[in-house]
Amino acid sequence: MTKERLFSRLYQIVDSDAFFKFRSSPVTILAGICAIILFGASLGAAVFAPFDPFDKASIDLINSLLPPAWQDGGEPMFLLGTDDQGRDLLSAILYGTRTSVLVGLISVSLAVIIGLFFGLIAGYFGGLADALIMRLVDVQMTFPAIMVALLIDGVSRSFLPRDLHDSLAIFVIILAMAQSIWPQVARTVRASTMVEKGREYVQAAQVIGRAPWIIMARHVLPNVMGPVLVIATINLGVAILGEATLSFLGVGIPASEPSLGTLIRIGNNYVFSGERWILIYPGLTLALLVLSINLLGDWLRDVLDPKLR
Repeated sequence: MTKERLFSRLYQIVDSDAFFKFRSSPVTILAGICAIILFGASLGAAVFAPFDPFDKASIDLINSLLPPAWQDGGEPMFLLGTDDQGRDLLSAILYGTRTSVLVGLISVSLAVIIGLFFGLIAGYFGGLADALIMRLVDVQMTFPAIMVALLIDGVSRSFLPRDLHDSLAIFVIILAMAQSIWPQVARTVRASTMVEKGREYVQAAQVIGRAPWIIMARHVLPNVMGPVLVIATINLGVAILGEATLSFLGVGIPASEPSLGTLIRIGNNYVFSGERWILIYPGLTLALLVLSINLLGDWLRDVLDPKLR
């Protein structure tokens, strides 16, 4: 891409309605800044974290339950204090946020792929395919993600060794979150596809003999992605919150590995004994992360929904 085309593209982005709505809303700007900071710090946890909470050689139980550095008894090297295992809480939060973000991104991406596939088929072909897929969607929506995770976790505990079960815990969460999200994507894509397949450009592609799969991939899919992006953004926060909930219940990430849910669960045990920082700072991080994603999802909905323009 030449320099002139690059500047032209940047000007189009800056001059777009989406960017105008973004810069005219201080709340959205603040949410975007928070999301960038949290995502960047968590994904770059190996660079920004003072310690590696996975390195057992660097963890000393003597340093357990130390308060933040500005309180009496705190150590300057542990800015936000330590947890019950002697891990630096700031490092554990960064690595735990990375786990939550990766689980959210993978589960939402998987749900979008499945939802797009079934939604396009149901909306384009209709008939028996539509009836079967929509009944499957109805069945899937009757099972909450937490119940599915508990079911998979209980079955895996019965058949798998403990070490193998702990290593597969993250996949249980991803499957449970994806299971609860893809029916929403499928329903939205089906409704949009039913509208798009009646338009002139789709009928023209059918007249010239284009295969249905090519029409769905090249013509229909780009025009149904707007609502899907909104659903994916909003459900990213739901998936992150779901991972924390499952880890808090003991179904998700093992207690030996840092996670926002496990840190909150550990902090809940010490909230009445005075070590409240283990609960407060991971809880604030989780709340700020989910809130910023939801606010960005609302902004994206306002931009892509023609009824709200």
